[in-house]
Amino acid sequence: MNFGLIGSGSWATALAKILTDNNNSIHWWIRNPGTIRHMQQRRHNPHYLSSAYFNTELLTLDEHVEEVIEKSDVLLVAVPSAYIESALENLPVDIFKGKKVISAIKGILPSCNQLLNDFLQEKFGVELPDYFTVLGPCHAEEVASEKLSYLTFSGTDEEMAAKIAEHFHTEYLNVVVNHDVVGVQYAAVLKNVYALGAGIAHGLEYGDNFLSVYIANAASEMVAFLKKVVGDHVCNQVNYTSSVYLGDLLVTCYSLYSRNRTFGNMLGKGYSVTAAQLELNMVAEGYNASKCIYKTNEKVGSEMPIAKTIYQILWEHLSTEEGFRKIEEILV
Repeated sequence: MNFGLIGSGSWATALAKILTDNNNSIHWWIRNPGTIRHMQQRRHNPHYLSSAYFNTELLTLDEHVEEVIEKSDVLLVAVPSAYIESALENLPVDIFKGKKVISAIKGILPSCNQLLNDFLQEKFGVELPDYFTVLGPCHAEEVASEKLSYLTFSGTDEEMAAKIAEHFHTEYLNVVVNHDVVGVQYAAVLKNVYALGAGIAHGLEYGDNFLSVYIANAASEMVAFLKKVVGDHVCNQVNYTSSVYLGDLLVTCYSLYSRNRTFGNMLGKGYSVTAAQLELNMVAEGYNASKCIYKTNEKVGSEMPIAKTIYQILWEHLSTEEGFRKIEEILV
């Protein structure tokens, strides 16, 4: 397979490491020419996962996204959801024709409140059988240090998903395949929202006992939403306690690598949203995701008191203390 990679953040860099460790060549779009020059000369990304070094003979770095797409037959999209539209703007509408697209993003496009597959279908005609996702639980930092991790590849074409997944199977990374391409995306969105809430709880000095009950209730709330979104024909075949659902929720809520947990922790300690964003200096997907899920659920109609309260804290100026007093009352 001829891989193209769109994005140059920590997760994109981790995916590039996995692919090149398996001796796969990559056409890699990096917006900043200075970063390209540095990587060509020093063999590592100066801004993210700088301890991961690359065989540059396997990399074709390009600041023009159209060139990368045209030269690849499998495209990995690994930019934050808020920047997808600007990354792909002004491209020909048929540029993805005949190509497979793998989403490595963990959010909803905030400007249009769409999953990436819906956006790509509407704007570029990408059909669902040509669309796949790659999701965790898998922190980029642990990939860089080659600690054993797991990735789940999802697609309606499970045979092709398995073929793609094999290119990512290494001694430090195991792969799993499933067919719930829509459900896993919403799970990835929701776990960031709940992890942000877990961070708030930590900042407010709630203990581990409370946090365990909070996460258990968040998992239940997430599954109820997913069942309404994907329908019985899919959810009856899905194990919601598996790694891409419950596992990813757990690690994002607990891990110190989680930027959403870190962002929430700042809010719990009294930072404003703006101050926390400036301090973090990285995208916490849960911030925009909370609003997107709130809007989506206006149509879905699932009971989501935890997600709703986190949305109110982030977007309606509800105090963290009052918000978590409300959450205390509904946990079981």
